[in-house]
Amino acid sequence: MALYRALQDDGRISFVTFHQNFSYEDFVEGLRPVTSDEIDGGSGGFTLEAHDGIFKQIAERCALPLSSGGDPERFSLDGRRIYKMSIGEHGNPESDWVFNESIQNGYALFSFGCIDWRDPKYSDIEEIIRTAQETRPDEVVGRRNGIVKCTQIFRNEVDVGDVLIVSKGLRAFRAIGVVEGGYEYHPRPERNYCHLRKVRWLWHDTAGLPLDTITPKMFARDTIYQIGRVDPLDRRRIEDIANGMPGQLEVEQQSRPHVLIIDEINRANISKVFGELITLIEPDKRLGMENALTLTLPYSKRSFGVPANLHILGTMNTADRSIALLDTALRRRFTFRELAPDPKLLDVVDGIDLPKVLTTINKRIEYLLDREHRIGHAYFMGPGTRAEVDAVMRDKVIPLLQEYFFENWGQIRAVVGPGFIGVDKLQPPPGMKDQRERKTWFVRETFLDDAYSKLVSDAEPNADPDEEEEATGDSV
Repeated sequence: MALYRALQDDGRISFVTFHQNFSYEDFVEGLRPVTSDEIDGGSGGFTLEAHDGIFKQIAERCALPLSSGGDPERFSLDGRRIYKMSIGEHGNPESDWVFNESIQNGYALFSFGCIDWRDPKYSDIEEIIRTAQETRPDEVVGRRNGIVKCTQIFRNEVDVGDVLIVSKGLRAFRAIGVVEGGYEYHPRPERNYCHLRKVRWLWHDTAGLPLDTITPKMFARDTIYQIGRVDPLDRRRIEDIANGMPGQLEVEQQSRPHVLIIDEINRANISKVFGELITLIEPDKRLGMENALTLTLPYSKRSFGVPANLHILGTMNTADRSIALLDTALRRRFTFRELAPDPKLLDVVDGIDLPKVLTTINKRIEYLLDREHRIGHAYFMGPGTRAEVDAVMRDKVIPLLQEYFFENWGQIRAVVGPGFIGVDKLQPPPGMKDQRERKTWFVRETFLDDAYSKLVSDAEPNADPDEEEEATGDSV
């Protein structure tokens, strides 16, 4: 788990559980409504946008190249502050020109009216407040007002050498650049986007990348603010993306392995969930391989391929294979590896030889049913006392055996022994005296002291404990 958490923090491992309602839209991509609160500068209502599923997210993360950290010319974030900035209104096609012009011309355009902030006096935020108040006499303008707060950051706080990450909504980003100039004012006839800072764009992609590529947090709606001071931020991954910009320093194409774990992989409709990935996950069809394939995704219309360094690990209980038969095409693309119960992982607890207990139970289950129904060692990895082992037997193992043997208590007792399951005799009702008495079974309220030694004993007990009680006149 320590290794898993470390890989999770590094963005190199993801986990998902399949279920009957899991779909392609959840796994690869689908359309999701985005409200105005999630659109920079939104004006109400919602739009439908392509939303990346967990498979596409990790595929795009691991497709990013790993740069050589020892290269002296490699762009580094050392000593640089990082700011999130919105350039144009994401979701509004009429403002696409703002982002496109900024990228093409090497600057970052900033809106908030047409006030000329070049005067040196505006190095003081109080002067910004005073001027903003004059232009908005009907409002109460203070430090928290957008025009004041964002202008102060854009004009005064951002230094040459700091980094801008351009947002695409609240959950994605589409450009990374380094600020190379101070505040400039260039009036426009439409009296908006008159402010700019020169920027050297290191990377940009109008389609964007998921924000969880670099941080687990969503962007805030502020136009510009510093990020990474408190919230986690993967600065190394930002450097890798920035150094992979076409036209910049060549990047070593050696990518770190990533893993997607799919728990209960057989519980979903495999062909429905994987769709065209059935073909793309083949080893020789991966990106960079001999027969590499890409396709256009149905919702985002983006070209997509599966990286060679993405490993898919599916898990399922062997006893549950009848729930859904695996698609033959998927079976051909996976290697099947059995993880059998491993008693060696268990210890002796309060004199109870748990490795031998598990081995004995599983041998009897395999004899009466089959090897697929053996009990896993995880059941016994938590208990540290006799009482806790008893609780596992009473609340987990015996109920599981009830399902396995369809309430055939004779077979359940044969598996765990008389120390756990007691037997009594039922006399025939009045008027049926000619009928034979029958046995009735029960889980003992308190397990016998030698229940575990009886369970692991290969020899038949000399006498059934319940018969001994009956012989001495004790009630069961």
